[in-house]
Amino acid sequence: MNERGKERIVVGISGASGAVIGVRLLAALRRLGTHETHLIVSASGAVTAAQELGLARGDLDHLADVVHNVRDIGAAVASGSFLTAGMVIAPCSMKTLAGVANGFADNLLTRAADVMLKERRRLVLVARETPLNLAHLRNMTLATEMGAIVMPPVPAFYAHPKTIDDVVDHTVGRILDLFGIEHREIACRWSGLAAEFSSRDDGADK
Repeated sequence: MNERGKERIVVGISGASGAVIGVRLLAALRRLGTHETHLIVSASGAVTAAQELGLARGDLDHLADVVHNVRDIGAAVASGSFLTAGMVIAPCSMKTLAGVANGFADNLLTRAADVMLKERRRLVLVARETPLNLAHLRNMTLATEMGAIVMPPVPAFYAHPKTIDDVVDHTVGRILDLFGIEHREIACRWSGLAAEFSSRDDGADK
């Protein structure tokens, strides 16, 4: 925790498509006010955010409480002694996934993720790529075996999303759920099949 009694959470943004997920997550955490956010953006992540969202690097930095340079391997988040609730990389490129899965901590983003694994803290990788080749799948398996949660941003069509914002918000809500962060009106929650549909199936398999 920081001096104000807030837990810290590290948010990484790498160069895969889907920068809006990391941006919306940072905005949600700021609005909820439950955690101090520590941001790490890769060079490719900054380029993608500019291309997809029209955001300058300074715009990204303003969303976080603390910003770390991806090349600063001596930053606080590079040490296990710096206590955090965990880390999210959203989006997580296949290059970053490979670095995490194989312990190739050549920058602060992958080093901070390596810290989460070695300290047995929560690490969520919002892996963004399709289709997947065998290297991608094997790296996802390696990361999962080490304790990470691989969470591709898959739309929940049962929630009847009407806009891209709806799809993104659902993913952000699920990320918050993985950290036990209470939120309302971010993601639609499943409450069971509507009675009108379940009644139609009565006896269907009899």
